[in-house]
Amino acid sequence: MKKIVVFSNMYPSNEHPTYGIFVKNQVELLKDSGVIADVKAIDNPKGGKVQSLLKYGKWFAGSLLYLIGNQRNLALTHAHYAFPTGLLSLIGKRLFKIPYVVTVHGGDIDKMAKKNARIAGLTQTILQEASHVITVGERLKQEVVTNFGVLETNVTVMSMGVDRTVFHPLVKEQVRSELNLPQREQVILFIGNLIREKGVLELVQAFEELQNKLPGVSLHLVGSAKSAAFVEEVKQYIAARQIGRIHFEGTKPQKELAKWLAAADVLALPSYHEGFGLVALEAMAAGTPVVASDVGGLPYLLADGAGILVPAREVEGLAAGIQQALTADETSNRERREELVHEHSYEMILEKLLKIYGETERTR
Repeated sequence: MKKIVVFSNMYPSNEHPTYGIFVKNQVELLKDSGVIADVKAIDNPKGGKVQSLLKYGKWFAGSLLYLIGNQRNLALTHAHYAFPTGLLSLIGKRLFKIPYVVTVHGGDIDKMAKKNARIAGLTQTILQEASHVITVGERLKQEVVTNFGVLETNVTVMSMGVDRTVFHPLVKEQVRSELNLPQREQVILFIGNLIREKGVLELVQAFEELQNKLPGVSLHLVGSAKSAAFVEEVKQYIAARQIGRIHFEGTKPQKELAKWLAAADVLALPSYHEGFGLVALEAMAAGTPVVASDVGGLPYLLADGAGILVPAREVEGLAAGIQQALTADETSNRERREELVHEHSYEMILEKLLKIYGETERTR
């Protein structure tokens, strides 16, 4: 295979090490397998309206110049997110006949495509003209096929995968000691952007309920304060209600996230919408039970008792689900969780991805 280029509007940097880390992990996986891959991506999540326009404009122009300069050497392009990222791949196909693959992550369908009819139309064109569409969850596949008219044979469900060399069970006492966590507390963990749509406020409210039933419990929120105003709202709620044992832990590199997952008694993922829910898979790989909203790709991932599903935006149901996880037998459905981790392991993902690339790349 000749060189490929990966386009993404999310990619980590030294300042923002977890921003789009799943894209970088896949790129590194490809490179380790021998694929020559360049990356054209945005690695800074910050910015208001004007700054974002400038940021996206610079990235888009630089990516177009890259396509012009490398058009003869590219076997294909791979866009993460249908719009706006997939527009670059569409241009590459129409101007230089470079085939492309696009991965749909969820927000590009659930939010971006619903902004207006023009974006919805462009999203449909991008998806229909792709040589292959990858969706990170089964529900997204159904939407792509049903709502955007993509042939089902051109769509593959494939998560971003879990690195089992990073995420695996660890000795709980040892990692708790490393993280300065009390050995006897029941630790509830949240990992994700601290934004309203992730259900953070509902989680805090559910935790308040749980403290009356399970006194030795703590809540740790790991992630970026993407919305400072929302985080302040949550902190004011905590202060007004005098809720103790809630800790804002900030962002963590992946290897440390793996320790947090192994140290926790339960991972809570109360999102309003979720394309796949990769952190839930990482929790399963670490041997930690998952309680998550019954939205997006999570019902498929946590089916057959692999996790506990609760209604989104419902505090009482979330509290009940977490209590159930904290009092359940830790060995329940372990076999099913291990099957899922294997199915979504890097080895299996790489095999599928290289097959798609092989069927997509231009040979001339």
